Amino acid sequence: MKKLILSFALLLSANAAYADECTLNIDATDMMQFSTKTLSAPKSCKKVTVKLNHVGKLPANVMGHNWVLSTEQNMQGIITDGNAAGLSNQYLKPNDSRVLAATDIIGGGKTTEVTFDTSGLTAETDYTYFCSFPGHYAMMKGTFTLK
Repeated sequence: MKKLILSFALLLSANAAYADECTLNIDATDMMQFSTKTLSAPKSCKKVTVKLNHVGKLPANVMGHNWVLSTEQNMQGIITDGNAAGLSNQYLKPNDSRVLAATDIIGGGKTTEVTFDTSGLTAETDYTYFCSFPGHYAMMKGTFTLK
């Protein structure tokens, strides 16, 4: 019986470790910075959750941040169309197929997250993440990979 309980406990801890690898955390500041320029998840993750924490104090309409995932070649088009879409649309064109995943725009002290399916992503491709708030992408961008 003790072996069974031990085996069950090991299985649970292995599943918890796996789940943690598929959940990524990133902070954003009032100084237009993400806390990291690279994020990655194992290829074994069927879904990835990105949790964005805005550690600043300014409101969303002044210094709002989101986390948007796309390919490098689609980033500028998403940004251009998103600027025209406005804050009410999270600075993203509604139903933009170039956007692979995106959180809402949040202000200081807030947290948001997005969970996305990785089945359409490849380990050979480097994906770009960025903030679509006007002008922020120049400083707030990084690379996402499946490893």
